[in-house]
Amino acid sequence: MEWSLWTREIEDEIVPLCRELGIGIVPYCPLGSGFFGGKAIVESVPANSFLEYVHPCFQAVNLEKNKILYGRIQKLAKKHRCSTAQLALAWIRSQGDDVVPIPGTTQIKNLDDNVGSYSVRLTKEDMKEISDTIPLDAVAGKNVADNFISCSWKFANTPAKDHLR
Repeated sequence: MEWSLWTREIEDEIVPLCRELGIGIVPYCPLGSGFFGGKAIVESVPANSFLEYVHPCFQAVNLEKNKILYGRIQKLAKKHRCSTAQLALAWIRSQGDDVVPIPGTTQIKNLDDNVGSYSVRLTKEDMKEISDTIPLDAVAGKNVADNFISCSWKFANTPAKDHLR
């Protein structure tokens, strides 16, 4: 499932259930579909791109609002002497030893930057500060277009929790 600084809806139910059942958590899009990957994605989303079509949070009006969130994370990244991608990955990795994010990339320099996130150490106070910097309801626009929502975990045919024990 998707889990990132701006997609945190699995934190209340799914994460605790996985932990109760001893299931590892492998979140995709830990950089918010590239949003926290670097300033270039924030400044140069091509018009009519796949990102804009699939992710309403990248559409013009929403993107302008979300750039404020990027700026906040950028300031925290400077404080921690790392890139925004490294901070976002360190945050998700620090959620627990059972969390192994899978960031995607097509460039070696981004892969190297992602690996560099392992040198970022976050305290509980840091984690709270980062989480508070992007509150759950702060992101403008949905993370997925309405015509793709039926493919999400919310519509999975999963047995009730009582039947899993």
